[in-house]
Amino acid sequence: MSGNAIYLATIWVIPVIIAITFHEAAHGFVAHLLGDDTAWWLGRVSFNPAKHIDPFGTILLPGILLLLHAPFLFGYAKPVPVNFGKLRSPRRDMVLVAAAGPVMNIALAVLAALAFHLVGYLPVTAARWLADNLRNALILNVVTGCVQFVPILPKAIAARVARLEPYGLAILIGLLIIFPMLGAQLGVNLNFLSHLIAIAAGVIIDAIIHVTGNS
Repeated sequence: MSGNAIYLATIWVIPVIIAITFHEAAHGFVAHLLGDDTAWWLGRVSFNPAKHIDPFGTILLPGILLLLHAPFLFGYAKPVPVNFGKLRSPRRDMVLVAAAGPVMNIALAVLAALAFHLVGYLPVTAARWLADNLRNALILNVVTGCVQFVPILPKAIAARVARLEPYGLAILIGLLIIFPMLGAQLGVNLNFLSHLIAIAAGVIIDAIIHVTGNS
């Protein structure tokens, strides 16, 4: 593996692992607060990456994208098990549990932006490495948060969306990778989702940068 490949791996692996670990732990923690201890007793309410690693989604997929020099890097963890029937107010709480992960990602993005203020105090090489990690963390967490955030929905469809949310990253990967590849074979531009995500993420990133004093 070349030095450049190793450097790229180091500036992506850390943001990906932190993003997916905290995302899944947040789901389990909020479920625990709202009455469902399923994830708690299975040890999934943890910041230990080993508890959440999915062999394909956490290791193979990001590695493949990195080797293919993809313009983005995604990964996902094993979904945290949630028994909606144990929640004190299932219709409301299932949405709160689903929203916990994306909210955590936005919080991580804000922390990454705040940490940019530390870059100037480091030696040049270390400053570059940290800045690249923080930039990737900001982008990755905002994109994840944009796609997976569950809005306040009519009760009739809230449950279905909440149950779908743990697989949001896998679905996103399919739409961002498989659809464009299929479209290229058919001569049709199927990159519409990428454009929508880019617009939404760009607005949020600009807002975070401004609020954290990086503009």
